[in-house]
Amino acid sequence: MKYVIGVDLGTSAVKVLLMNQQGQVCGEVSKSYPLIQEKSGYTEQNPEEWVEKTVEALQELTSHFTGSPSEIEGISFSGQMHGLVLLDNHDKVLRNAILWNDTRTTKQCQDIYELVGEERLLSITKNPALEGFTLPKILWVKENEPSIYEQAKMFLLPKDYLRYRLTGQIHSDYSDAAGTLLLNVAEKEWSTEVCQAVGVDIHLCPPLLESHGFVGTITAEISKATGLPEATKVFAGGADNACGAIGSGILAEGKTLCSIGTSGVVLSYEESNSRDFKGKVHYFNHGKEDAFYTMGVTLAAGYSLSWFKDTFAEKENFSEMLQGLADIPIGANGLLFTPYIVGERTPHADALIRGSFIGMDASHKRIDFARAVIEGITFSLNESIEIFRESGKMIDTIISIGGGAKNEAWLQIQADIFNAKIQKLSSEQGPGIGAAMLAAYGCGWYSSLNECSDVFTQVVKTYEPIEENVQKYKELFQLYKMVYSQTKELNSQLNRFRK
Repeated sequence: MKYVIGVDLGTSAVKVLLMNQQGQVCGEVSKSYPLIQEKSGYTEQNPEEWVEKTVEALQELTSHFTGSPSEIEGISFSGQMHGLVLLDNHDKVLRNAILWNDTRTTKQCQDIYELVGEERLLSITKNPALEGFTLPKILWVKENEPSIYEQAKMFLLPKDYLRYRLTGQIHSDYSDAAGTLLLNVAEKEWSTEVCQAVGVDIHLCPPLLESHGFVGTITAEISKATGLPEATKVFAGGADNACGAIGSGILAEGKTLCSIGTSGVVLSYEESNSRDFKGKVHYFNHGKEDAFYTMGVTLAAGYSLSWFKDTFAEKENFSEMLQGLADIPIGANGLLFTPYIVGERTPHADALIRGSFIGMDASHKRIDFARAVIEGITFSLNESIEIFRESGKMIDTIISIGGGAKNEAWLQIQADIFNAKIQKLSSEQGPGIGAAMLAAYGCGWYSSLNECSDVFTQVVKTYEPIEENVQKYKELFQLYKMVYSQTKELNSQLNRFRK
């Protein structure tokens, strides 16, 4: 039997999956690492933590593997998007990585619009200038840490740095590069025009290749540390959302994905780059060659629930905290939550907005608040679905993965709020499976990713929307959408009181 490994470098942990040729998960290891949040709006990580924890995870995976290590043929990666890793002339990290959910770069986003032009930026990069993207972070370092910027030889995205440390080879792929605001998405090349306009040397940008592209093999040092053979083939991999799409079978028109991890996304496959959403949703290169996807983002989806657990149920696991969730009526007994606890992305690109509980009274119990958090996260994702539907896209079936696919009650809530069939897969580890599929395809096991998907993805249960619930949620959704406009100015004024 042959095997491949998918490495999913997330925001809170790295997850490593071992999969065989039959598409079965044969081993799984997760290792967590901390966020560094020195100020409100600042979110960083030490890239060395990614390497250390990934090596630990791979070593643990191989130590429990009962077959021969030589049967593990390939490895590929999924990674958190947009993060900035700066390397010096010796390929050493110059500072902590600035992550996708860091919101310090509002000024730099405005600078980009002034230098490039909002319409021109959209025509080249297919995306608006938002705080989470990589280019604003580069400009922030240039402006605020000039000595570090002057030493920078190249920038890398998180999973690209990890792959470099495992192989000694520096590259990026198109799906991850599409989230930098430096890629010409249609032409699949770094944009000289954008680089020149903002004063960034294009040589800071790494070489590009396809997500299934062969990079090399692991180094002798990594082989010794992990137990993997030096002959293990390494493939580029892709952005976490692109890999989530691959691992969920979102490989043809009409396919839609809801992925609830730290952030939450609603993602839809696009055959071409010709659709125009006028920047309301993201438009990225897919991990599948010459394909694209559109995507709406809730910045704090699973993170809102994790925050709630850590704050109000620290000693309980998620199952314990959510016990009785299905018994709480729709609307959480008159309680609404907006998941803007780190700002928001879609449809409100707003770094200052913050979350709210609306309608609290003395009768509410903790489980009411938990239900409100889950409903609020799902309402936020529904705003992206609303944008897709208003553009003419048909969305009647959605594959759900991530933390939101682990709870039966939440899956039914998704079906009712989205007013669509929700399909649960045999594994909700979409990005990790997508990374493994890229390795399997790269190793030549299959003639296409679509053929690979037929083996690696399997629907195990479908949740149908309940009409009575759909109507109640439509009413609540209108109230939910009012909260943003009615709290926007309050949150702007409160910002000066935050650390």
